[in-house]
Amino acid sequence: MISKLPRWVEYGAFLLAFIAGCVNAIGLLGFEHQSISHLSGTATLLGTSILDGPYQRILHLIAILFCFFLGAALSGFLLRGRALKLGRHYDTALFIESLLLIGAIYFLNNESIIGHMMASAACGLQNALATTYSGAVVRTTHITGIVTDLGIIFGEAIKGKKLDRRKAVLFVLIILGFILGGSFGAYLFATFGFTGLVAPGAMCFCLAVTYRIYRRSKKLRVQTN
Repeated sequence: MISKLPRWVEYGAFLLAFIAGCVNAIGLLGFEHQSISHLSGTATLLGTSILDGPYQRILHLIAILFCFFLGAALSGFLLRGRALKLGRHYDTALFIESLLLIGAIYFLNNESIIGHMMASAACGLQNALATTYSGAVVRTTHITGIVTDLGIIFGEAIKGKKLDRRKAVLFVLIILGFILGGSFGAYLFATFGFTGLVAPGAMCFCLAVTYRIYRRSKKLRVQTN
């Protein structure tokens, strides 16, 4: 049951959704108005562009899709499992995400699609960090599935099934995190432009350091006992 998971799961999911919302807002407000943290809109644009062109636009969208895939593949290589489990190299993945986001700033400031590609890879990496929490399918870079699952469990509760409050809270926190991240991203872009990506990049770095410290302290307690 999800109720047995430590509280840092909710905090981490909220912060990751906040980061994704922030990155996506900066991408949408920048040149090409390109969504970054999810691919449904990008895939739709690709489908329409195949008919209308130009081919540069088609290649741009294919590159974003492919880099998201590469980011998820890197996560699969590093973590070797989709369920949340203490001891896996989430810190390494978050460090890489931080580097990708900060590295994207230079290219985005020069209106290069390489910046979109790096940011997309960062989001693909994040989205694949831990895709299941005790049977609850979780994505932190978009909220379509989260809203759907939240609706399902509330619908089941109306029919008399016991409401899993912990799962509902987790989903609500992800939704709020993504929305608030979008607001913060809009503020960052209005104030700093693409350099605002330093903020979500720094958040990834801090999360990585925090997780590494937590993992080591937990390991020391187990060895002591």
